[in-house]
Order: sequence, then structure tokens, then C-alpha cells
Amino acid sequence: MAVLGALPPDLRCRPICEADWEGVVDCLCRGFPERDRSYWIQALTRLSRRPAVDEFQRYGFALEKAGRIVGVVLTLYTRYRRPEGDEIRCNLSSWSVDAEFRPYGAKLVTTILRQRDVTYTNISPKPATLKANWALGFRPFSNGQFAFLPALNSVQRSCRVLEVRPDLAELAMLPDAERYILLEHAALGCLSLICICDGAAFPLVLIPRRIVHRLIPCYQIVYCRSLADLSRCAGAMGRFLLRSGILLCFVDAKEPIAGLVGWYRPNKGLKYFRGPKPPSPGDLTFTELVTFGP
Repeated sequence: MAVLGALPPDLRCRPICEADWEGVVDCLCRGFPERDRSYWIQALTRLSRRPAVDEFQRYGFALEKAGRIVGVVLTLYTRYRRPEGDEIRCNLSSWSVDAEFRPYGAKLVTTILRQRDVTYTNISPKPATLKANWALGFRPFSNGQFAFLPALNSVQRSCRVLEVRPDLAELAMLPDAERYILLEHAALGCLSLICICDGAAFPLVLIPRRIVHRLIPCYQIVYCRSLADLSRCAGAMGRFLLRSGILLCFVDAKEPIAGLVGWYRPNKGLKYFRGPKPPSPGDLTFTELVTFGP
């Protein structure tokens, strides 16, 4: 997919607005036939409810020809409050362009990639778009996945795991930014947990998945402070998950993870970024995986 300059006079790239939803959904259904319309309608509805971030687009950009949407890329902007200053990320999602217009498809992304202080992510690239990702300056922040059985890890006597709810007193042990992550992700259908070990609180967010023809239930890690913290909490988390009959979890990683009982799967679940600060492996907060669903 070439990175081109000016578009033909009858083709324009512009922000998506709510009046475009029907055409956007039609285009996405053509590009992702494995997803039904209800999935994309829910995706756009959830985008409409996300807090606006400065002047950035709420939905993304579309290619339009003669009033018809022929290309789409969705954008999920999030502001992260950090002690050292705010960080803005944009998860680029659902890049779909009709076959006739694919030579111009990169224009959708280059239009978005203008802010040097924004970190852009692509967490579900199709194999056919990998070369375009590299040409656009994206590089991997995770090049594999680690599958692990947390219940096989040992548990410290002092460790306990609590499911997050708005009135949970232990939320006060976390900074505001992490409380917000836990509560917002719980509202989106994730399992938000706090692991208390030796008087310290460690936040964890997991999203339910099904693998092997959707027969085997498991969880994927959406947020942990670090993979070392995940290893520390794994045993207690595993005992908690056993109550629901869940044995298997996945987390993005660059290599095998010390302290976890499992196996590393290289070149699985590749995830890319471009910008000043790559996300840590194990941080998929506010991405399409959570907002749109697996």
C-alpha cells in the first residue's frame, strides 16, 4: 500500500462524523466479513461515549468518493496522567479500504500521524499490512505472547486478590490513574483485580477470551504495572481464577517471563507502535480489544 501525496480530485480524506455511521459500518463489514454489523455499531457507539482528548478526532478518518465511504481507519485516543506529565496514545484500529482504492489507503493513516507527541499503536495488524506498518515508521513493542498457568505458581501467605467494585476500600491504596483504569475497564466487561501482597497493592486487568474454535475459556492480561509484578501476583490470581474454572492466561511479551509457569510463543499477537513512548508489554488499556471487544 503506497504512501501517496495528493489524492485524485474526486477522492477525499476527511474526519468521520456521526452522519457517516451507516457508510462506515458498510465499509468495515466489507473489509472484515468475519464481523457482523452489530459489532461495528457497538464499536462506534462506544467511541461516541469516550471522553474527548483535546482536538483529536473522536472516530477516525474516512476516504470518500462521490458521497460513498470507501476506506476507514478508527482512532481511540486516550490521555494518561503521569507524574512526569500527560501522555497521549492513539490506537489505530480497523484499517479497511475497498480494493479499488487501496493504493490511497495509507493516506488515511498519514493524515493521523502528524502529532509527534502522540504514541500510536496498532495491536492487530493483518499480515498484508505489515510492510505498510514498517514503511509508516511503526516498530514492534511486543513480538510474542506468553501463555501461562497462574494457579501453578506458588502463593505468598500475605497475598490476596479482590475483584474491583466502586466501593472497594482497597482502591484507596492505588493512585488516581490506576483507580480510573480499573473502574473503567470493569465497566467495559473486563475483570479488574487488586492483588494485596505484604501491604502493597498491585492492579491487574484481564479480558475474557476463548481459543481453539472458541471452546477453551481463558484470560488475556490487559494491564499490569510490570511483568515482574504479574509474576509476583500470579499464584494468588490463579487461585482466584480457579473459582471460575479458568486455568490459562496470556500476556504480551518479548521473551519468556521469569517466574511464570508457561511457554513463550514467538511471533504471536504482534503489536506495533510509533511515537515517543512505547507501551509496556502487558498494557493494552483503552485499546480496541477492550473498547470493541475480542
